[in-house]
Amino acid sequence: MVKETTYYDILCVKPNATSDELKKAYRKLALKYHPDKNPNEGERFKQISQAYEVLSNPEKRKIYDQGGEQALKEGGVDGGGMSSPMDLFDMFFGGGFSGGNRRGRERKGKDVVHQLSVTLEELYRGAVRKLALQKNVICEKCEGRGGKKGAVQTCTTCRGTGMQVQIQQLGPGMIQQIQTICGECRGKREIIDPKDRCKVCQGRKTVRDRKILDVHVDKGMTDGQKIVFSGEGDQEPDLEPGDLIIVLDEKEHDVFKRTGNDLIVRLNIELVEALCGFQKVIRTLDERDIVITVLPGEVTKHGEVKCVLNEGMPMYKNPFEKGLLIIQFLVNFPARIPPEIIPALENCLPPRPMVEIPELAEDVPQAKIIAEFIRKKP
Repeated sequence: MVKETTYYDILCVKPNATSDELKKAYRKLALKYHPDKNPNEGERFKQISQAYEVLSNPEKRKIYDQGGEQALKEGGVDGGGMSSPMDLFDMFFGGGFSGGNRRGRERKGKDVVHQLSVTLEELYRGAVRKLALQKNVICEKCEGRGGKKGAVQTCTTCRGTGMQVQIQQLGPGMIQQIQTICGECRGKREIIDPKDRCKVCQGRKTVRDRKILDVHVDKGMTDGQKIVFSGEGDQEPDLEPGDLIIVLDEKEHDVFKRTGNDLIVRLNIELVEALCGFQKVIRTLDERDIVITVLPGEVTKHGEVKCVLNEGMPMYKNPFEKGLLIIQFLVNFPARIPPEIIPALENCLPPRPMVEIPELAEDVPQAKIIAEFIRKKP
């Protein structure tokens, strides 16, 4: 039994969630609450990253399930072990909102991540989706300078570092050094006199621009797969434009469930069909009708599974090859059978097994036999 569920609650999953369910939950929440998208949700983003970092590690998850966050600390495991939530985001998405290229920021600008919801039909048949997005582009008016030539000056307050250092006296012989973002230039390391700022970009050097892209969703693509548009991310002066990264988010389907390249479908059949054979029509994701036939004399058991070759999902980059269509049959048993037809029914079925009843056996009154066991709440 899980002692504490806080981390599971943060990710909106159950304590028995699988690894794939944890990944999907983290991806959705991390994209939603990333500080670049929601500046006021920094603490929420940190909690999401910490919860996923623990639960995605089998050893840490086992310790957490047994003793909660306190057990992690007592075992010498930090409740997340992450140097930064951004590191986890970058590892997960291969870039992130604010540039997975932190080590190469001198050369390349910010990457931009967008989540695109797609249906199972689109992943089966392929599709082209229009994506309207806004991004930063270099201001044409000032050519990315932020003002007229010579207007940009190094910030004298922080001496071009973008940071300020404050020293606080804690006690006799004890001081504390705190580093904060420069209040004058706001970390930009340079300032522009208001009267010299560009009238179009207001000194920001970039402006927001709207662009429409065609996103090609190829047959067989999977949930969480990334489509990269090189150089379509935000632009910054003196930097190569970042990339636009599209992350596919597969919607749940009403009929089919995907597992790898296979499709699973559940078919309800009546008892007479299970015993006497049947035909069922299944509408495929490309709107074909295929007929499943079970010949008379072949009994279908409740929960029995049959597979149809080459009727599953197309394989990515090899769409002429497909996985399996896995069909699970669920038999609908009647709630009651009229007593008068029981003799005729028994004549059609294999004979009952002989049961020897001991001489001193006690009959259980019919009133004591209930259809369902109802657990009383304490």
